[in-house]
Amino acid sequence: MKRSSIFDLIQVNARSATPKYLQLTKSILNAIDAGKIEKGALLPSINELSFELDISRRTAEKGYAYLKNIGVLGSVPGKAFFIKRLESRRDKRIILLFNKLSVYKKMIYDSFVNSLGENASIDLYIYNNDYGLFRKLLSEKKDEYSFYVIIPFFQNGGPDAYEIINTIPKDKLILLDRQIDGITGCYAAALENFENDIYYALNCARERLAKYNTIKIIFPKNNYYSSQILRGLYAFCRDFGFNCQVIDNIQDEPIRAGEVYINVMDDDLVLLIEKLKALHFKVGEEIGIISYNESPLKRIILNGITTISTDFYQMGKMAAKFICNHSKEHLTVPFHLTMRESL
Repeated sequence: MKRSSIFDLIQVNARSATPKYLQLTKSILNAIDAGKIEKGALLPSINELSFELDISRRTAEKGYAYLKNIGVLGSVPGKAFFIKRLESRRDKRIILLFNKLSVYKKMIYDSFVNSLGENASIDLYIYNNDYGLFRKLLSEKKDEYSFYVIIPFFQNGGPDAYEIINTIPKDKLILLDRQIDGITGCYAAALENFENDIYYALNCARERLAKYNTIKIIFPKNNYYSSQILRGLYAFCRDFGFNCQVIDNIQDEPIRAGEVYINVMDDDLVLLIEKLKALHFKVGEEIGIISYNESPLKRIILNGITTISTDFYQMGKMAAKFICNHSKEHLTVPFHLTMRESL
């Protein structure tokens, strides 16, 4: 096969959320499946791939290593790479449909990929909380994959999401993070229990919370978080005698000593900290902060931000386990309180 023709078959998009080495391997495997690359065909060298596709040597090496691991690619040391066999050991083609890119979604992705190992082909698509884009992607891809792993968060059209999700065979569907009403049949799911989780976490922090009188949650209008969070907060405050307030804009909120602030969006955490510094409040003494979703930076900011967080690594592992075991369980993802100086 001529070098020009093989490069016509390989597509690597720098803007795609799918890692470049997986785009490389997917292109080659798809060309094999389509009969465009035959057994024994010579493939470009690492240097040629790097130059022609404008990718790093490391990316090219990782892509070829993947093809070797699944039994497709052979090599003669120092000479050439060639197609060793047309059938691969990969028996799973998986699409991940994530609502956005974030530190937490990367935790899920890394855990999922590491748990599955090399015997799976994984494509990641981001629909940016846009139901229209989600529907378009799922409609275009609904017959291409062995499994569909979906995190369903929408800022528009969400109530109708069950209709398009119900077009997926249930033995191929894995739902992560939140439940969608109206989905029928028997399928796998690793879900948060938003109401119980916040109640449990605040109860674990009750000794520290006792020095404050009011709990305020920053819950912007039209955000994609579940209203069950508010139900859990109301129940806790009712049971243990705290004043409770929901605010949608921290920028305009007056701040007084004796208040604890819970943020669900990291942008609001930044605004809150800026206001507290300008007003010279002592965080952890006069004002408390609890932030949703653990991240490395929250270990450091203000000598440590107290977090309440889903175990995203476990969520990824659960999804991989569902696939490996062909399971249709519904499991609750662990939820943790990490106490730090901000409370």
